[in-house]
Amino acid sequence: MSENPVPEPSARVNTSTGQPAPRTEDGSARPVTPGSQAAEGTYRAQPVSFVRRGTRLQGRRQQAWDDHSDTLAVDVPRHISDTSVHPEYVFSAAEEFGRTAPLVVEIGSGLGDAVVYAAKENPAMDFLAVEVYTPGLAQTIQKIVANKLTNVRVVQANAPEVLSTMLPTGSVSQVWVFFPDPWHKTKHNKRRMVKDTFAPLVARVLSPGGTWRLATDWSTYAEQMREVGTDSKEFTNPHDGERKSAESPLTQARLSGVDCEQSNEPDDIGGWAPRFDGRVLTSFENKAHKAGRVIFDLAFRRN
Repeated sequence: MSENPVPEPSARVNTSTGQPAPRTEDGSARPVTPGSQAAEGTYRAQPVSFVRRGTRLQGRRQQAWDDHSDTLAVDVPRHISDTSVHPEYVFSAAEEFGRTAPLVVEIGSGLGDAVVYAAKENPAMDFLAVEVYTPGLAQTIQKIVANKLTNVRVVQANAPEVLSTMLPTGSVSQVWVFFPDPWHKTKHNKRRMVKDTFAPLVARVLSPGGTWRLATDWSTYAEQMREVGTDSKEFTNPHDGERKSAESPLTQARLSGVDCEQSNEPDDIGGWAPRFDGRVLTSFENKAHKAGRVIFDLAFRRN
């Protein structure tokens, strides 16, 4: 017997962080890929913008995943968790879709309503739905199959990793971030996805002239999004100065006081985009309307 036997999976740890190695579904330790961010102890050095919820699949979702994930879900090499992306992996849209076409990436695709609708309406474009929740991905696959679409793929991945290493530089025509978690409590604001460190990642993958589209129903997050895009030297707001004062959705939100402190202070900055016609009205957005919340749209063009 060896004097230094390999420890059982239950005892294995990430030698860089000293933390127990994450587990696969069968309970065995997930290997840490040598040379990866995890091996260097840098995985999730910053707070992520999501909290993992249930991942169990049942019924039709499970069937859709079993039958179609091999062809519709991008097989991403991992390095520590099922939402991480090995930094050496680079996605090829041409290989995945078998053609060269404009690529639209939706970050946080949820149940897939927006991306599937857009793919159906724009068959000459390709779409990549990025989501961390397995049930959402499975339901998106259901909709892709039901609509017989060939121009959509899904990927389970943490968005910053997709934007920083997985997608080639300048390979995307549009990036969509629709209704990300607002993390509205002050102590949780650090978890918001759209912040100053996020803009350069979006800029990296967008081709010159490409568009970054955002939407939210939370006024303080809308202001943060506007500031992030405006302050970035890599983007221009084509709607700069538009929809301000009485026409501003922010002014309307302040007057209503539904999601912020009620105020008569007008928004003299503006810069809000008109509602994006390519975004289907989802059940989530409908609920926001019924609650009296104001919807904010923003669009920034890559310089």
